Formats: sequence, structure tokens, C-alpha cells
Amino acid sequence: MFTSFSTYNLLVIYMENEGVTIGDYVTRKSYNNDTVFKVINIKDGICYLKGAEVRLYADSEISDLVKCEKPREEDFKDLDRGEKVKVDDDFFYLPGKIVHLDSDGEFLDKCLKYYKYMGVYAIGKKIKEEDMYEQVRLLLNEYKPDILIITGHDAYYKKKGSAKDIENYKNTKNFIKAIKAARNYEKSHEKLVIIAGACQSNYEELIKAGANFASSPKRVNIHALDPAIIATTIALTERNKEIDLKGTLEKTKYGKDGMGGIISNGLMYVGYPR
Repeated sequence: MFTSFSTYNLLVIYMENEGVTIGDYVTRKSYNNDTVFKVINIKDGICYLKGAEVRLYADSEISDLVKCEKPREEDFKDLDRGEKVKVDDDFFYLPGKIVHLDSDGEFLDKCLKYYKYMGVYAIGKKIKEEDMYEQVRLLLNEYKPDILIITGHDAYYKKKGSAKDIENYKNTKNFIKAIKAARNYEKSHEKLVIIAGACQSNYEELIKAGANFASSPKRVNIHALDPAIIATTIALTERNKEIDLKGTLEKTKYGKDGMGGIISNGLMYVGYPR
């Protein structure tokens, strides 16, 4: 039996009554098949899942899963999320430089392709969330970026208790440690813009720790590209101009429910003559 439905411009096809194995793409019936996951491990009848497009880890009983097709690669030309700089041939442009720390190699590669498409220089490093705080200062000292992204995967475990308690999140505590390490290197929010968090992260605590932008105000999922979209907007906005905060957040998948932050200036130098 085959049934189709659309989710985030993707056509997903159910494949009922087929065995689930590691590497398969699945949705969860108990969540109305709202999110596509990749199966990364199976143990004692429990499947451990990673979001195919959202920065979320989850687990599920095999019986709750339905196999589906792998989501198609996004065409950046189809994304109404960022605008390239309208250049004047008489001037030259130096966008802000990005260092992107990500625990997920697939998502990191996707973001690096997006930066390249948008014409922004970025360095990507695949690092586990729990190891980021130990390496962030060394990377900042080596590359001296204008923008730092600290992301990967997270989850809020509602059954454990209050959303205010960082112990009830998978990786929020690790993100906080990395942010604080970065702020010990550069205290100014203007000289180093930090974008941090993943799906369902504790937004308030990430902002308190020193992030300019963070997820997730409503503890919802965020798309793999959301941190990169915000970073690119800042990198391609002139230094003497404020970014459009609301407009920037609206470029992300869930808008202000998924990402939030403080008004910031752009980080691109514009020079003359070319």
C-alpha cells in the first residue's frame, strides 16, 4: 500500500509493513508523520533517529515507524530565505567570515554548500556537542571569525519536567559551555556574533550565556539551514546598517517560534574603488 503526503515541499511516500533497518528514512505515526528521520541505530526494538532536515534526535518503537523516501536535495534557488548582495561594480565587498561548529557532518556539508552559493567565506568543523567548549577558543584564535555558529542536535524531554531546567535537554548544557568559552575569548556581541542551538533548545539560557541568536523560543524544531540563513544575512549586511531582525527570523522555517535574537549590525565591509 502506498500513500503520499507533502511536507516542507517534499513528497514523502509511505511504504507500509516493511522492515525498518539502519539507514532507512522513516516518519512516526504517533506524530502524524510530520517529520522525516534517518534511522541511525536499533537496539532492543527501539530505533534511534536523526532528523533528515531538522536538528533533532529522537527514539521510537519500530511499530510506530513508517518507511519513506529520502527527502530530495534542496535547490537553493528555490529558497525564499536569503538575498544575494546587489553589487555595484565600482565597489568591492568583504562579507563577514563564519566559523561553523556542527556535530552533524551531513548538515554541515549542506550549510557549507549554502555559504558557497551565497558567496560567503566559511570554515566548517565537525565536532561533537560535548567537545565543542574545549576546541572553540583554539578555533577562534586560529580563524578569527566575525560569526560563530554552535549547533548540532538537541531535544527537550518534556516527560522529565520543566522547560526551564537545562537538565531536561539533550545538548543545551553543552551549547551553553561552548558559548561561554567563546565569550571568554571575545566579550563583545558586536565583534563576535554567536548563533547557537538546535531543535527544541533552551532559548533563554543560550541568550543569557552570550548568544546573539539562539533556538528555540517555543521549543520547536529548526531546519538544518536556519543558523546558516541568519549567519549569511548578517555576513552580507553592511557594517553601518542594522539587520532587519523580524525579517531575518521570518526567513527561517518556523520564524520567531524556532529562532530568536537581538538586533545586530551587519558585518560586511564595502570599499571603493574596486
